[in-house]
Amino acid sequence: MYRIHEIRLSPGEERSAIPAKIKKKLKTQSEISEYKIIKESLDARDKSSIKYVYTVDFSIDGRFPNLEKATTPQYEYPAYAPSGAYRPVIAGFGPCGMFAALALSEMGYGPVVLERGKRVEERVKDVELFWKEGTLDTESNVQFGEGGAGTFSDGKLTTGIKDVRVNKVLEEFALAGAGDEILYKQKPHIGSDVLRTVVENIRKKIIKNGGEIRFGTRLDGFITEQNRLTALRVRANGGSGIIETDSLILAIGHSSRDTVRALYCGGLFMEQKQFSIGLRVEHLQETIDRAQYGKRAPKGLPPAEYKLSHRCRDGRGVYTFCMCPGGEVIVASTQPGHVVTNGMSLRARDGKYANSAILVDVRTSDFDSPEPLSGIAFQEKYEQAAYRLAGKKYDAPQTTWEELSSGAETALPVAESLPPFAVDDIKEAMLRFAGKIAGFNGPEARFYAVESRSSSPFRIKRGLDYQSSIVGVYPGGEGAGYAGGIISAAVDGIKLAEEIIKNYKR
Repeated sequence: MYRIHEIRLSPGEERSAIPAKIKKKLKTQSEISEYKIIKESLDARDKSSIKYVYTVDFSIDGRFPNLEKATTPQYEYPAYAPSGAYRPVIAGFGPCGMFAALALSEMGYGPVVLERGKRVEERVKDVELFWKEGTLDTESNVQFGEGGAGTFSDGKLTTGIKDVRVNKVLEEFALAGAGDEILYKQKPHIGSDVLRTVVENIRKKIIKNGGEIRFGTRLDGFITEQNRLTALRVRANGGSGIIETDSLILAIGHSSRDTVRALYCGGLFMEQKQFSIGLRVEHLQETIDRAQYGKRAPKGLPPAEYKLSHRCRDGRGVYTFCMCPGGEVIVASTQPGHVVTNGMSLRARDGKYANSAILVDVRTSDFDSPEPLSGIAFQEKYEQAAYRLAGKKYDAPQTTWEELSSGAETALPVAESLPPFAVDDIKEAMLRFAGKIAGFNGPEARFYAVESRSSSPFRIKRGLDYQSSIVGVYPGGEGAGYAGGIISAAVDGIKLAEEIIKNYKR
């Protein structure tokens, strides 16, 4: 097959026109026998001529030596047979843990997964009760449970990493019900509604392959001999227990603060890491559509997105993150007396509002202590402030841009849920963002506090062999400080599984 780029279709034009477009571009009458879309993107730079742009692999009669040959690298697991005294254990069933478990199960290693939260069917009920009545389940919530924090977000699958494992991750998501379009969309997403089915199907596949998933089971500590892992302390059903193993993938996420602190006290080396803090900003989706597509945009375009950044006068970066077209702002607390915000949207992205995080760099010098986990205390300080300023309710403090920019008293609950430098930098950046997205600082722009969990404020140190300071413990994913989204976390999980497979063979 050959590969061709820059095949352009107008909005509303059927994809069945692609073969004719290819023939026209090649100036040939030869027949195209088959074709496959490799990439689809939307070019809206010229608002008078918005186009979908495709990269296509195709077969055609005749020889075309000057055309690019189609190449799609395929991922293959290491060719090692199962061995070892114990089954490998994975703590956490978010993207990192899920794909580590999938890889190990497909290679016949029968991993045991420990997930402190509930399976997705039960978790959804707990989250809906929390949003409706403010009843927080500290073990089953927006952050904890099957699928991790991503289950209640947008299921964004964009990534900047270049790795053959990315294709493996996307293919598994597609097979589990996410749809083939995620394989070629420039900015693929699954949607929180569809993602619930996807993670359930991956769970069933892991179990069918011989893996085991223990929900409601929390990792509490290690047992070691001469700095080597020999067993795990776990808590389940109100009681404690021991699991013997010599290999643990630590994919607990950075919201499992109680577990992180326990593991740090147990001797796991960690270090401070920069992160970001800020607010959720919400606009009418039609405001963003009009700014990105123009007033006379053709019908049928997807809800518009944006990605903005600004370097402030004080040297800190401000940027938008996790933009949810047609979505909603949600409260995503895990601890009593803390308010945390996030964004969520469904597959259709057909809600009235658009939202994203506006985040400001937090440096380790901003922490109150050199202690490795002092970044967590920094986060907790402002999450507790947001809860208090919301009237001690799980209801995010909110204000308008007009109130925030003028320093109105009504904006104080939002402003005081952030460090002063973050408030000043967001105000400065908003004016720059409005120069790129018309109406971004309009009267309906609304802010919600506080967005504090976009990334981990600590890193669990690991070596070139992916092992931590305790031999046999493999930290990974966003929580350990080695990933920045669903795809990169999933890829990291596969890498950790590969290392365990290699070590079992040795």
